[in-house]
Amino acid sequence: MFLTELHVKGRDTYWKVRQAVEATHEGLYTFDQFKSNKPETRRPLRKLVFNVPTRRELSIGERAIKHGLAVAAGVNASKDLGNMPPNVANPAYLASQARRLADDYDTVTTKIIGEQEMEKLGMTSYLAVGRGSHNESMMSIIDYKGNPDSDAKPIVLIGKGLTFDSGGISLKPGEGMDEMKYDMCGAASVFGAMKALAQLNLPINVVGVLAGCENMPGSNAYRPGDILTTMSGQTVEVLNTDAEGRLVLCDALTYVERFEPESVVDVATLTGACVIALGHHISGVLSNHNPLAHELVNASEQSGDRAWRLPMLMSIKSS
Repeated sequence: MFLTELHVKGRDTYWKVRQAVEATHEGLYTFDQFKSNKPETRRPLRKLVFNVPTRRELSIGERAIKHGLAVAAGVNASKDLGNMPPNVANPAYLASQARRLADDYDTVTTKIIGEQEMEKLGMTSYLAVGRGSHNESMMSIIDYKGNPDSDAKPIVLIGKGLTFDSGGISLKPGEGMDEMKYDMCGAASVFGAMKALAQLNLPINVVGVLAGCENMPGSNAYRPGDILTTMSGQTVEVLNTDAEGRLVLCDALTYVERFEPESVVDVATLTGACVIALGHHISGVLSNHNPLAHELVNASEQSGDRAWRLPMLMSIKSS
């Protein structure tokens, strides 16, 4: 692949090489591990050669390839988790992947919190969502220490991990319900980000939280009309059990206060209203911190993974 004459306004060689690596992995990605008859690749890609404009830029290109490979590995890990069928990718499976990440990288440690510990912590709203399922709710905490001697506060990433969302007692329509296995893609995204961080060995400290559970109807499921007490001590009246994401995330957000983070970003397939507003290819950003929101939107422009800030007006916030 020749990048000598490829001019992209405002983009340097590093960006072009990195994007080319990521785009190549994007184009080659397949998920066929459950197919009994896998199609053969007629002409598999064996080698990809990048030619940079000058010899001086060889080291730049090498660093960009390393960067692109790490990001691609994280993206592919996220896709694999999202594409897994829900009878395989339950909360325990998310926890197993978090443990494996810790096994693969010395800079990563993992802690798994099950339902007994959640109950002791007072995570009542999180637990309520998973009560209708026989799969135990599990929250996986992935701690990446790229700079263990630093006094800097960590960045915290929280991913909504509803491994299947039937809607619970407020059951969703049957059409399209198979896609509700994707309700854990927030957690999948956080997992992929943590993998990329570890592979890049970045000199920062980041905590990733995979808030795993399953929302199912059942004799023990939470109901419309229930009043729950969250970990923060606030009470919540449930009007629709298909609005479960906020009940899981609110307890996860309260839990991570113990890390005294510099910033917290939660990632979630929270509501179809965002798709109606922005379509399928742009993520919505809601933030109470302007500098952080600006960084996130700017990062989306740099990566090509677009995001758009949505309003959080004081006038619509409850007192």
